[in-house]
Amino acid sequence: MLFMVIETFRNQDAKAVYRRFRDQGRLAPEGLTYVSSWTSADLGRCFQVMDCDDPTLLQRWVAEWSDLVAFEIVPVTPGSATAAALACRL
Repeated sequence: MLFMVIETFRNQDAKAVYRRFRDQGRLAPEGLTYVSSWTSADLGRCFQVMDCDDPTLLQRWVAEWSDLVAFEIVPVTPGSATAAALACRL
């Protein structure tokens, strides 16, 4: 299952987040897979797509970063899958 993860850097401190990432890596538990990410131009937020079958893996990952990042996590599906699911209803 795919999840859009919206990370808001606490105190607008992107440097602290990227320092930990450089020093310790993503800190994701096995089974939680990074897909892709984008950072806002003002360095205040990061948008990541993560993949896993067990949402508790996301909770374990969030616990590693919650001192530096506030999280919003939204389950998502690719637009093509949604279009296929709705094709008979259009």
